[in-house]
Amino acid sequence: MSDLFQDYSVAADRTGAYDEMFTPGQQARKSYGQVADALRELSLADVTARADSMARTFLDRGVTFDFAGEERPFPLDIVPRVIPADEWTVLEQGVAQRVRALEAFLNDVYDKMAVVTDGVIPRQLVTTSAHFHRQVHGFEPAGGVRVHISGIDVVRDAAGTFRVLEDNVRVPSGVSYVLENRRAMAKGLPEAFGQQLIRPVEEYPRRLLSALRKTAPTGVDDPTVVVLTPGVFNSAYFEHTLLAGLMGVELVEGRDLICRGNRVYMRTTAGEQRVDVIYKRIDDEFLDPLQFRADSMLGCPGLVNAARAGGVTIANAVGNGVADDKLVYSYVPDLIRYYLNEEPVIANVDTFRLEEKEAREEVLDRLAELVVKPVDGSGGKGLVIGPDASNDELEALRKRVIADPRGWIAQPVLQLSTVPTLSGDKFGPRHVDLRPFAVNDGDDVWVLPGGLTRVALKEGSLIVNSSQGGGSKDTWVLADSPEVPVENLPRPAITVRERVSVWPVESNWRDSQKEQQQ
Repeated sequence: MSDLFQDYSVAADRTGAYDEMFTPGQQARKSYGQVADALRELSLADVTARADSMARTFLDRGVTFDFAGEERPFPLDIVPRVIPADEWTVLEQGVAQRVRALEAFLNDVYDKMAVVTDGVIPRQLVTTSAHFHRQVHGFEPAGGVRVHISGIDVVRDAAGTFRVLEDNVRVPSGVSYVLENRRAMAKGLPEAFGQQLIRPVEEYPRRLLSALRKTAPTGVDDPTVVVLTPGVFNSAYFEHTLLAGLMGVELVEGRDLICRGNRVYMRTTAGEQRVDVIYKRIDDEFLDPLQFRADSMLGCPGLVNAARAGGVTIANAVGNGVADDKLVYSYVPDLIRYYLNEEPVIANVDTFRLEEKEAREEVLDRLAELVVKPVDGSGGKGLVIGPDASNDELEALRKRVIADPRGWIAQPVLQLSTVPTLSGDKFGPRHVDLRPFAVNDGDDVWVLPGGLTRVALKEGSLIVNSSQGGGSKDTWVLADSPEVPVENLPRPAITVRERVSVWPVESNWRDSQKEQQQ
């Protein structure tokens, strides 16, 4: 390899992690052959120039995120993460299996709770979850689907085995970076990109639009789909605008909607137009001030009643957050066996349930060795990595766990797999995870080939979240043969109807919206 990989093997051995690109002897794995050949021919100046070009492109296209109050281009590293076809087949099956089990679980806990009656999980596990919403108990969503879009986070352990780290079926985000990363990497490393069969990701908007239209309320032949955003101050606003544009549907805010007679309408320059499917990118608590937070101005009064009456489909369904609870996560292998009568394709990370006395006592004795996470945390917020924590931090954590054991889980410190990542004047091993995205139309679960690989940019760090300073890599899933395009799906920018413009939102409402998000 080039001088850019000088001392890489020493650093990789120091991590003790499975390296995605190299074997322990620093021989490139077969799946990385083309990437290794391309990088071998590049100098530091070449790599830096390409990295700067990708960053400028992201900034120009608005592919940014908020970090510490500053808008930055989303960091994309020039070395992709490559997954062989046979490994992806297992991941694809495991993710789809998990989505089907969580769909069955949510249908059950908001209905008969047979899973509780049969002793698979305790009732209080469900009822004490912060995102179990009794407001939506007892009715089936229009279209019959609760988990339309999901992001299942997976990691490799030190042995190279994939494991599920957590489930995201409430408001999963990040797919826009998958689409934009691919666009950038096709130009950033064309020598490798053009020399092998890489499964495309551009089909995602069509798959999503098809699933949303298919799960519209009964009797609607030509459903109107909208994307509901909290507004421009939301950190994922770029993704909201991108997906709405690629699907050819309207991007709306709560002020643009009105509920009447258990129907939802949007205000447009051509008058009110009925809305049949809402792809919501708002947390449940802000969706409907009549049911949840009375001070919310991000949603629309009456949405939950309209959904209850079957007048509108809300994707993802209200109440899905109970399945994101990390304590519920620890039971998902049992849920797969219970609902599907199958063994899990992908195992969980070993997890201590701190509400159980014996587990709690062991964890309290080993706080300095484990990762402790809040069950309703996201974005890496609130977790404590024992080996990196100070004595004061561990003592404060001990008190919080004792005061609220239901609010925490603990896991061993996993040395997440590494991929070469540009750092200064050379490549170094950096830890990564993977978020495959799945789209569920009620009949089939389609998994986007690849997903979002997030990378910890600091040496030795296991925190990959962008909100904590992480970046991303394009994820290349290798194909055995060229793929045939799916032609029976609706195309983006669909022209069934003339698109209409939504009324502009008053600036004073935007100001109040910003205050609620702070």
